[in-house]
Amino acid sequence: MDSTCLVPTVKHGGGGMMVWGGFAGDTVGDLFKIEGILNQHGYHSILQRHAIPSGLRLVGPSFIFQQDNDPKHTSRLCKGYLTKKESDGVLRQMTWPPQSPDLNPIEMSVDGKVLEKTIEEWMKYKEDCYSWMERTPRPQGLHCNRTFDMYACWPDGAPGAITSVSCPYYLPWFQKVKHGHVSRRCGLDGFWVMINGTQPWRNSSQCEDEMELTKEEVGTKDLLLSFRALYTVGYSVSLMALLSSLLILTMCRKLRCTRNYIHANLFFSFALRGISVIVRDVLQEKRWGMQIIEVSDWEILISNKAAIGCRTAQAIMQYCILANHYWFVVEAVYLYKLLIGAVFSEKKNNYTLYLYLGWGTPVLFVIPWLTLKYLKENKECWALNDNMAYWWIIRIPILLASVINLVIFMRILKMILSKLRANQKGFADYKLRLAKATLTLIPLFGIHEVVFIFATDEQTSGILRYIKVFFNLFFSSFQGFLVAVLYCFANKEVT
Repeated sequence: MDSTCLVPTVKHGGGGMMVWGGFAGDTVGDLFKIEGILNQHGYHSILQRHAIPSGLRLVGPSFIFQQDNDPKHTSRLCKGYLTKKESDGVLRQMTWPPQSPDLNPIEMSVDGKVLEKTIEEWMKYKEDCYSWMERTPRPQGLHCNRTFDMYACWPDGAPGAITSVSCPYYLPWFQKVKHGHVSRRCGLDGFWVMINGTQPWRNSSQCEDEMELTKEEVGTKDLLLSFRALYTVGYSVSLMALLSSLLILTMCRKLRCTRNYIHANLFFSFALRGISVIVRDVLQEKRWGMQIIEVSDWEILISNKAAIGCRTAQAIMQYCILANHYWFVVEAVYLYKLLIGAVFSEKKNNYTLYLYLGWGTPVLFVIPWLTLKYLKENKECWALNDNMAYWWIIRIPILLASVINLVIFMRILKMILSKLRANQKGFADYKLRLAKATLTLIPLFGIHEVVFIFATDEQTSGILRYIKVFFNLFFSSFQGFLVAVLYCFANKEVT
């Protein structure tokens, strides 16, 4: 090799450059090097000289133009220029939500569940295509060779003719376009017609998803992103309050008793629940946000090795959620035994039983669930529930804990009501005191969970499901903060 044609590379550090580029389907447009800092005037020039010409060349008039909401893109100069082009019929602008980085097709066009399934189906389609090409005899004479162009599987084509095949079955929206066809033209020279000599020309308009449904899906994604922001804030606020409460309960000697030990374990279960949810989200986002350059990167993305981190986080999260519920049960059982005046001792062995109930019970359910997930549903990050019977292994103990808490809650309220009525001459505001006791016990026992536990995901849909999800996430994420305030910061023993 001629050394004058070689340029040394730097594996780390080095320099960098900024470029603008665009694509349509699997074809690429211009790649323009940007000198210095790009402002609205520079971007306006790119639109005129590269973006619009690339769109017209790759797609044609009325092509759909998509860009994010970078300030340069939404400047009055560029926005006015694109609006003028849209009115002239040159292009159509895609409406883009204000904060939706996950929706950018360069980074992630579909969510993790759909993406993994699409990749698996695409690989199966590719294997089926190569297998078919090996089995099928080749024709004689001039023809365009059979090929897999990374989108569809093409048979041998006749020169000068258009070859059509069914829309590939790996498309997420295949059921909508299963009767459609994608076509390519075979040139008179026996070669498939190309664009710019590098990219295959094809007409896949019948295999595209409907834009109206895409906009609806964008709205759904935006709503779910806002839900995620809500519970992330809730768990973060609760985590700070809970850690402060744990520090207070463990450092102050006068607060060391079985009742406060139980409170501390409940706080700790809340903290673990919040941490596990946040860590799981981070690992999932890291996994699905990995850079994809070659086909082998897709294989790595959906491999079991790449999913180990998020699957581990998912299993730990399920354990922490169950532990949180069973420390609710411990709180309820402990308070009920105190109120009924049962012979009760704060010896270590009694506290040990509570530890087994709170931290040990979840293990009995998480291990079978984890085993079945690994053997039967080893997909994605174990967040999918194709077989709901496996999910009931987690749901039934949560339902059981909620019912136990509800029964104890009603019995405690009955006891408090009877005592307040017996002494209502001395306490004229007994109804107010009963309401205060009720509102205090609800977050301690997690009674609000009962409202949602019977309204399963299978029984709710549409707006009702989103309402359920909102309230469930709101109460679950901020409940730790409320419990920390009521049973630590507002506790007279602490103050």
